[in-house]
Amino acid sequence: MQRLRWTAFVVVGLAFVLSFFHRFAPAAIAADLRDAFAIDAATLGSLAATYFYVYTLMQIPTGVLADTLGPRRIVAAGGVIAGAGSILFGLADDFALAASGRLLVGLGVSVTFIALLKLNAVWFSERHFGTLAGLTILLGNLGAVLAASPLAWALGHVSWREVFVVVGIGSLALAWLAWWLVRDAPAQVGLPSPRELEGRSAHPAHDGHWLDGLRRVAGNRWSWPGFFVNLGVAGALFAFAGLWAVPLLTQGYGWDRAEATAHTSLLLAAFAFGAFSIGAVSDRIGRRKPVVLAACGLHLACWWPLVAGWPLAPGWSHALFALMGLGASGFTLTWACAKEVNPHALSGMATSLVNTGAFLGAAILQPLVGWVIDRAAGSGAAGLAEYRAGVLVLAGFAALGWLAALSLRETRCRYLPESGASG
Repeated sequence: MQRLRWTAFVVVGLAFVLSFFHRFAPAAIAADLRDAFAIDAATLGSLAATYFYVYTLMQIPTGVLADTLGPRRIVAAGGVIAGAGSILFGLADDFALAASGRLLVGLGVSVTFIALLKLNAVWFSERHFGTLAGLTILLGNLGAVLAASPLAWALGHVSWREVFVVVGIGSLALAWLAWWLVRDAPAQVGLPSPRELEGRSAHPAHDGHWLDGLRRVAGNRWSWPGFFVNLGVAGALFAFAGLWAVPLLTQGYGWDRAEATAHTSLLLAAFAFGAFSIGAVSDRIGRRKPVVLAACGLHLACWWPLVAGWPLAPGWSHALFALMGLGASGFTLTWACAKEVNPHALSGMATSLVNTGAFLGAAILQPLVGWVIDRAAGSGAAGLAEYRAGVLVLAGFAALGWLAALSLRETRCRYLPESGASG
């Protein structure tokens, strides 16, 4: 049991690392992409957001596939698609091919997170789900950190194209490992479920058609507040860290790329640490909603200095970015909230519905912020004033996310009786 559960976690977790790498890498190579394809800020935002467009559209289908076909098959297929897309992106000689490669990457990696949450739900005790969700984000953010300062360092030795070809080969290798090593549930290998090991009856299976299950999740009004928390808070974080933070710091504040990517690394490392810690704290105190509100409130407050254009002196700037990332981790508890207000057998669909909000937010914000910056700059070069206009849009979405958290249903870290889960 221990060997199989952790093998599945590590293999799919490494695929999730590459998902995060692709999500945030455009920030470090923004200038390279603009030069390579001769594009403006809005078009750059659209190129980066191509990943999020398909990722958003795939979240609900991924939840259905995780609950029906199982994580093993979809992670293996996704790894092949993402690998091919990354190689195409690295070799693209025009914008259309680059966008196609980015779209294939988004399609391939879109399955990894929901698949990993599904594996967590079936291989581990439910009382540790918040902690495991945090550990999942901590692991995934290794890819985000690699996409910042380490990628900037690598670009001093190799081209961005070579980096994406190598990453694509890595995706193909992980697809093979997932097919060979991962199992969907303990029952597949004749083992009891974690609940049965604890002396309780197993969660009931979903008897109806998958579409009936999806209707049940979507028709549950308590499924939706988490969607809007993700739309606002996660959307702002992903759009900022994944694209606009480095241009803001380099073109708005006049920093060099190494210094700017060091700050995005800090932002994402703090987010990863916060996600792991906040899940453990929530599980320990037996509360979800107050933790989400406190953390997302901190994240919202951190946008004000950037909106106001305050000077970012060393030390103060590091603290600001660390607190922003730490606060953003509050949205990660919405997956547990969604799971606990719906039947256990539909956990893939429940978490995927909420997760759709995060990527819809990023898909909207990356090109929207670029459009706002271009409009503010007119025919001139964008400076701090123009980037502040874009930051204001991000801050507005973060405020929307915090307001949505007020409507979350408190589950006390357990399945609610009316969700249909036993025990």
